[in-house]
This record gives sequence, structure tokens and C-alpha cells, in this order.
Amino acid sequence: MRANEEAAAALQEYAELFALCGGDAFRVRSYQKAAKAIAGFPEDISVVDVRGVPGVGEAIAKKMEEFLQRGSFRQLDDLRGRVPDGVRRLTRVPTLGPKTAIMLFEDFGIDSPATLSEAITAGRLDGVKGLGPKTLANLLKGVQELEQSGRRVHIGVAMSLAEQVIASLKAERIAYAGSLRRMKDTIGDIDILAVAPDSIMDEFRAQPYVAEVIAAGEKKTSVRTTAGIQVDLRVVPAGSWGAAMQYFTGSKEHNVTIREMAVKKGWKLSEYGLFEGERVIAAESEEDIYAALGMQFVPPPMREDGGEVKAALQGELPALVELADLKGDLHTHTDLTDGVASLADMVAAGQARGYAYYAVTDHAPDLTMQRMTLDKALEQRARLAELQRDHPGMRLLHGTELNIAPDGSVDWPGEVLREFDVCVASVHSHFTMSREEMTRRFITACENPYVDIIGHPTTRKIGMRGVVDADWDAIFRVAARTGTAMEIDSYPDRSDLPSDLVRLAKHHGVKFSIDSDSHAIPHLDNQRFGVGIAQRAWLTTADVINTWPLDRLLDFLGR
Repeated sequence: MRANEEAAAALQEYAELFALCGGDAFRVRSYQKAAKAIAGFPEDISVVDVRGVPGVGEAIAKKMEEFLQRGSFRQLDDLRGRVPDGVRRLTRVPTLGPKTAIMLFEDFGIDSPATLSEAITAGRLDGVKGLGPKTLANLLKGVQELEQSGRRVHIGVAMSLAEQVIASLKAERIAYAGSLRRMKDTIGDIDILAVAPDSIMDEFRAQPYVAEVIAAGEKKTSVRTTAGIQVDLRVVPAGSWGAAMQYFTGSKEHNVTIREMAVKKGWKLSEYGLFEGERVIAAESEEDIYAALGMQFVPPPMREDGGEVKAALQGELPALVELADLKGDLHTHTDLTDGVASLADMVAAGQARGYAYYAVTDHAPDLTMQRMTLDKALEQRARLAELQRDHPGMRLLHGTELNIAPDGSVDWPGEVLREFDVCVASVHSHFTMSREEMTRRFITACENPYVDIIGHPTTRKIGMRGVVDADWDAIFRVAARTGTAMEIDSYPDRSDLPSDLVRLAKHHGVKFSIDSDSHAIPHLDNQRFGVGIAQRAWLTTADVINTWPLDRLLDFLGR
């Protein structure tokens, strides 16, 4: 819901600006927690009382009510005026905190990631207290990551915008294509195809999400949205729908390969159809085009020129895992730690999705900010047993998300861990360890007999933090040997494991768990993104443990 997303973004911005101005850390966290709760609230706050959102008190509620009325609130406007844009730009660099940003701005006149990069490269910051060689190297790496991600957004942002655009326009047929349809984890711009009257272009340009019209024509219009993302809308003939979808879905490399196949047959393939001279061989559906070329239909996520054409010609494409195949979710959170919904509400949401099993995996105590204890975990286990009686058709699993320490150990000893139904273990700190140290860290966790799944393995957060440096071949070999699954974390700013590493892990015989890592009820819907990653990596249900029946899953977990 866009009202929730926009209000949460404004409150998160306020929290960041408040921190930059030296605001009380407790209040900063309360704003951040409220922002997360609003973003994850299952009802539209523009039509219900925002005071019903967990963690939203009277003061925050008034700010949100003002935001809903005019798109901002007084305190946010005030802080925007007090914090220089240069400082705000610097805080977008991964690992660069507010105090360092202010120091760099005030003492060195550094007011952007670019000037920070120049200062580091020129040696201007050598010897500055608190900025050792390793810190400067990490900041320089952060600037490079920011530049790479700045031209793209993660799939969650792009999908939300694409669906907003499609819902806002009247058309006989309309759909997104491009890298979004191929389920890439980051998207540069969005391609929308429509069968519609030419008047749809005027309708498109008049939408409130349009900030700038880049190019306008009868058949194609390009705009830049208020989110800064380019959207291209093309009107195509109904009879060429399949050909247009195939052409504009890409990838470029995949299309070149199949166009060359058509040429060898004396045919021509374009966005208008597959032709022999003037005769139309196929155009209305993608399936017809691939069939005419003597191939199996290639699902969009596979169209990356990674061997799919050869496999399709030989009839050897695998039956890819699909969203409907998921029988459960093995990584979710509640408000006992950093989630925003209660245990009962999260379980009910899992039931509503028709799951056969559902795991609750709140954080373990070494993530100290969550204030978890064994007593709290045991209380939750007892409550889950009570809820099980209300949900006889869905097996409730009591799990935990453990923290992998720098030495590879996890929070609790074996006698505690063996009582959990499922243990996810994740890295949440010390991201800059050497390749050798990080590899050993993961291997040690995989060799722990009670660790079932390695959560969000690369630890990346798109646009904020890159992939940790590790020998993934070595880690996957051990995971295959120990029967430790690798997670495909479906949360779109993680998308972790990325599809290239999923393919590598599959090569080594690793199994996977596609999980939502939900911290709120709407996050359960993110599973479609994890399935997209799995499809890009050619996974089948044989590879994904949470597509398996309960008895087979429990056998894998050793419970």
C-alpha cells in the first residue's frame, strides 16, 4: 500500500535526520521501529487510524496524520533545513555513519560520495583519527557500490512501481517485460507493453507518479517517475503480443541466439512476429514462437543465454519450482524480537496462505539489541503449542535465527539447539573479515550438527552493503557434505543467495530453502521474488526443501 510505504519512508528519513542532529538514540530507534511497523501494517493507514499500528504513539500519529494531509510534517521540514544536503549524501555510503559524515563535511568540506572518493585517493584523509587504512578502504569500496547501485533499484521497488503503473491505465491487455519479467534482483528501468488505444499515452503522461516526460510518441512514451525510475510504455498490436513480449523481455543475448536460429531457417524474428517472407509463422503468443523454432517454451527468468536455448532444443529444460510449490516458510519473525506483528497474527497469515507448515525463527540472544533470552524462547514455544491446537491443518515449527560469531560458533549449546524444530544461522556482524577467515566462519557453522539452514548467506543489502568475501566453492562443498541448506532470502533488498551463487551451490549438490524472512504480514508476499531467483538458477522442487512434504522435511532437518 503506497500510503503506508510513503509515510514509513518519511518517518525513516526523519529518524535519520534526527540522528544526524545528535538526537537521542532511544528516540531514533522508536522512530525507526514505527516506520518499519507502518510499512508492514496490513491495512491502509490513509483509511484507518494510524494509532492502531503497533509502536505508533500519539506524537508519531500526529506526524503521520499531517503527512497524509500534505505529504510532509513540520518537524521533518525543520530537520531538512538544518542538515546540509552534503551530509545527507555522505550517509548513503555503506558503513559511513552520521558522526563521521558530519566530521568530513565540517572539517574537510567533503559533501558527496564523489568528493569523498577523491579525498581518499589523494591521501587527504590519511592519518585522520578514526580513519585507519582499512576503514578508508571500506569507505572507498562503499562509494563504488553506491555508484553501481545508484543507477538501479531492487526488484521490490521496481515491481511495486510497475504494478502501480499497470493498475492506473486502461488497456485491453497490459504487462511488464524486460529485466523485471526475467526477475533480476536489480532493475534499471521498467518496460510496460499494452494493447490499447493511442489515448493511453495521454493518460500515462497525466499520472501523478510522472515527474518528467522524457519522450512522447504515439507508440512509445518514456517518463521519469517521482521515484526517479524511468518507465517506458509501448503500445503494440494485439496480433503481435507474443512476439513483442518475447522481444522486449530479452535478454539481449538470448534474443540474438534465437534470432540467429530463425535466420538459419530463412526466417525473420522481430517484435512483430516470426516471418517467412511476408507470411506470419507465429506472433500472437510466445509459446507459438518457441514451438515454431523447435524448442520448448523458455520461462522468462531463464532467458540469460546460460545454456537454456540448447536445453530447450533438446527438450531438456527442467520443470522449474513455482510459487504454488512452496508448502511452508522456514524463516519468519514476530514482535518478540524485531518483527512488528504478534505470533498469533503471523501464524494466522501463514495459515491463510494455505501452508502445510510454518516456522517461527525469532533472533537468538547474541544479537543483543533484540534482548532475547532462553526463557522468552521457551515461553514462545509453549504459546506456539497452544496455537497449534487452533491450526490443526498446518504444522507449527519452533525455530530460531542464530548468529554466526566470527569463529563460526552460534548462540546456544547443543542441548538447547536440539530442542528447536529448525535452526537458521546467519552472519549479522563483522562483515569485513578476510576471505580465509570468513570462509572458515561459514564452514564451522555448516559443520555444526544443529544448524539446518544458512540464512541470507552473502549478507548483502542491495545499495547498502556488498557481498562478503568468501570462498563459496569451499563453503558449498562442505554444505553439501553436511546436509546444510542454503537460504534464498526473498526479502527484495537482500535477494540472497543471488542466482549465480545458487547455480554454483546446486552444482555442488546443495539444497535450498526459499524463505520470506518476514518481519510483518505483508512480507510473506515476498516469496515470489525468492522463487524468481530459484527459477533463474534452474531449481526444481527436488532442490528446495520447503516444497517437500512435512515428513520428508523433518527427515532432512533430523528432527
